[in-house]
Amino acid sequence: MLKDYPEHIERLQEALNSVEHRRIKSDPPFETAVWLLEDCLDGFISEARIHLAAVEASCEARSIAKADEKFKLMFRARSGNGGMKGLHELYEYFQVNP
Repeated sequence: MLKDYPEHIERLQEALNSVEHRRIKSDPPFETAVWLLEDCLDGFISEARIHLAAVEASCEARSIAKADEKFKLMFRARSGNGGMKGLHELYEYFQVNP
């Protein structure tokens, strides 16, 4: 889904890696990972929204369409019916690696 945005994938990976190094271990790791992913994806949506607003001011149709596509993609990635839907592999990972 985010293959065209390697920097976003890297930020998501960093968030997941931080679960292992968290200071407060009382929260279950899977839930912590989901919260961190949601937080990152919310940030991506905000960044895309800001970029879209800036591009809309330029009135360049092609740039607006591209920025709108990115915004919709980030929104879909955050959606429970999109990118956040199939987290069973992540759940299984944290069951084996608490």
